[in-house]
Amino acid sequence: MTNAARLTVGIISAGRVGSVLGAALARAGHHVIAATAVSDASRDRAGRFIPQAELAPAERVADLAELLVLAVPDDTLPGLVKGLADTGHLVPGRIVAHTSGAHGIGVLRPATDAGALALALHPAMTFTGRAEDLDRLAGISWGVTSHEDARVVGEALVVEMGGEPEFIAEHRRALYHAGLTHGANHLVTLVNEACDILRASGVLMPERMLGPLLSAALDNTLRLGDAALTGPVSRGDAGTVAAHLSALAETAPDSVAAYLALARRTADRAIDAHRLSPEAAEPLLGVLADRPQEASQ
Repeated sequence: MTNAARLTVGIISAGRVGSVLGAALARAGHHVIAATAVSDASRDRAGRFIPQAELAPAERVADLAELLVLAVPDDTLPGLVKGLADTGHLVPGRIVAHTSGAHGIGVLRPATDAGALALALHPAMTFTGRAEDLDRLAGISWGVTSHEDARVVGEALVVEMGGEPEFIAEHRRALYHAGLTHGANHLVTLVNEACDILRASGVLMPERMLGPLLSAALDNTLRLGDAALTGPVSRGDAGTVAAHLSALAETAPDSVAAYLALARRTADRAIDAHRLSPEAAEPLLGVLADRPQEASQ
């Protein structure tokens, strides 16, 4: 695909992801001509991000598009693809791309059986449905899965939207998505729990306190890996960790199990990275192992 190969694009549906990707494709010079938008929120996003697009049923969107982008929830995707294929709306030569991180191109088998070109294009980014989402696409990585004959098409589309393609094998797709989910979604839970614990300790603005600390920790980790690890677990400070667990058990008992699990995993990584010797780790591991009641809460 070259800059001269402009495509007519249909978006199913104009949710947080689909509307932004539609805007990114339009900015790259493609013609976003139709989209589905059922809810008031979706219609509002379509009006802001892809105002040129006709709002239409999925069958018409598919019929109008040379590139059909399926930006629907993971569990909805198989039924949607099968339904469009069974009713003749996925024809030879049409490019069908979904944005799911969990699925590869196996879910698009009905489309490829009908002669369409299949792509899994997953932007490694969170979407809020706000205007800044479009700018956040610049420079991000995309998990791309395709047959060899479609690889150059997927790569070109990602590059045109300002991204960097990372090709993921079909059988590694679930593992790929688990890595992203473990990092991004669980980070949200971890940070919110840390804020709650700090509020319970009397900190009035935990977000302000944690912001610089967590930003530095994230930056150091992405640059240095396990060498960025600091804190009582990496030092083998069993007494400090025991005090943490006692305080949490009294004030935030729902956080004990998560703290224990992460502390144990942190200790394992610290030992493997030679940040903590096995001998120094023994008292710490004893503290972490001796809490069956709290771990089950």
